[in-house]
Amino acid sequence: MRRTESNGKGNEMDYRMSIDEAVESRHAVRSYTEEPISAEERAALEKAVAAANADGALHLRLAYDDPEVFSSTLARRAGFANANNYLVVAGHESNNLDMRAGYFAEKVVLEAQRLGLNSCWVAGTAKRRAVRQTLAKKDKLVAIVALGHGATQGEPHRSRTIAQVSRPVNNVPEWFARGVRYALLAPTALNQQTFWVQMLRKTNAAGLPLVALSTNGGPCARVDLGIVKLHFELGAGLENFAWADPVVH
Repeated sequence: MRRTESNGKGNEMDYRMSIDEAVESRHAVRSYTEEPISAEERAALEKAVAAANADGALHLRLAYDDPEVFSSTLARRAGFANANNYLVVAGHESNNLDMRAGYFAEKVVLEAQRLGLNSCWVAGTAKRRAVRQTLAKKDKLVAIVALGHGATQGEPHRSRTIAQVSRPVNNVPEWFARGVRYALLAPTALNQQTFWVQMLRKTNAAGLPLVALSTNGGPCARVDLGIVKLHFELGAGLENFAWADPVVH
């Protein structure tokens, strides 16, 4: 939830967490309160969606007050409750759609967290057929993200170690270590964390170190790779490195 802080003049003002705080505090939340997403929150989310669509050539869309999509038996068994608002992650099918969708939709997810909302990426527990029927003719449904005011703030997920997902491990620049730490905070399907980050012994034309990102596959691997890519960038800072081409095995 939003909280207030003093502005030093005896007045209280709304506090919105930083992007770093959002990365640290975001956890999957499946149970929500009945508090609606406010007009102010909707406006901020719609702005984030518009930016993601423009930058990522996607067709993300927000849906509010729709309890049907998360009303399946499978969703209830997975712990979803009062999940009445969600982000539809979709776009024209292409070779890199899933990775683009993961990258730019996660920007919206982190903006929701900054607003004091909670979220959960969903692959198979929602009624995907009902959502597909609302898409444009050439669009592919990539994922659905539940949004709302969480009944809890969620719990940190079980995580692999830095050594299990990256090389080198020792004597690395601070920015690389921070990038890997942020990558480990990224949501991945089934919490599989099958990604691999490696700082290469190469630089680009501008002299920046090259970093390679890859995955060994698994459910939603390409979507996960896009999400992890964004998290690494937020931790490492794009001014410190350049990407080599991502690889999906």
